[in-house]
Amino acid sequence: MINEIQNDAQARMAKSIDALRHTLVKVRTGRASTALVEHIKVNYYGSDVPLSQVASVAVTDARSLTISPWEKQIVGAVEKAILGSDLGLTPNTSGTVIRLNLPALTEERRKELSKVVHGEGEDTKVAIRNIRRDANHQVKELLKDKQITEDEASRSETEIQKLTDTAIRGVDEVVKAKEQELMAV
Repeated sequence: MINEIQNDAQARMAKSIDALRHTLVKVRTGRASTALVEHIKVNYYGSDVPLSQVASVAVTDARSLTISPWEKQIVGAVEKAILGSDLGLTPNTSGTVIRLNLPALTEERRKELSKVVHGEGEDTKVAIRNIRRDANHQVKELLKDKQITEDEASRSETEIQKLTDTAIRGVDEVVKAKEQELMAV
């Protein structure tokens, strides 16, 4: 029982770190990446679909993306979706090809994005601590129901704390790597 609780907690903590990585991919750095536009939804015949399902996205150089919709009549909808997104970029259209030029980040904008990255890291740490709390609660329930001894409960809580510390270090590493990527000119 205790091993199941610890394994579940460890898996959930790892998922939290993966979710953080996925979230931080959307934070714009100085380089162009197709991940910047993955979350954009395009209105395609009345339903919102991901941009990748209606167009091909390619990185042409370090500061620009090229979006080629598969159907000519959807170019306007793709432009509208990009303008309505939180990217703050203006699409340049020539025929059926849409270009997104990413301006260089100012020092002020880099600091703002760094704060966003730190905030996401803190949110992930809170989620990890909640997982620890849930796991410790399950161990206490087992102790209360007399399915485990006090020594086993104490050892289990120590192990869960070690898992938590490891996960928090993982979050710090992910945040630090993203911040270095942001600050690189």
